[in-house]
Amino acid sequence: MKIPRIKTALPLDDHTLIVVFDNNDKRKYDIKPLLSKSMFEPLKNPAFFKAFSIENGGYAITWNENIDLSEYELWNHGQTIP
Repeated sequence: MKIPRIKTALPLDDHTLIVVFDNNDKRKYDIKPLLSKSMFEPLKNPAFFKAFSIENGGYAITWNENIDLSEYELWNHGQTIP
């Protein structure tokens, strides 16, 4: 199965993302488990966490040149929501 691309994303105050894919499925992705890894530590800052962009083509959510989450990760590890 081809992984859908990211269409939109909404950051929530509890360090989760609501991600809408180009097939209109929605997933909730919790980044808290990643925050213990040094690479993701900057995401502990709420303002930084909310300041992401969606990579051209919908292949990832990026915060800077070092921090991103792929559509594969978000799709496969996000919880489906109605």
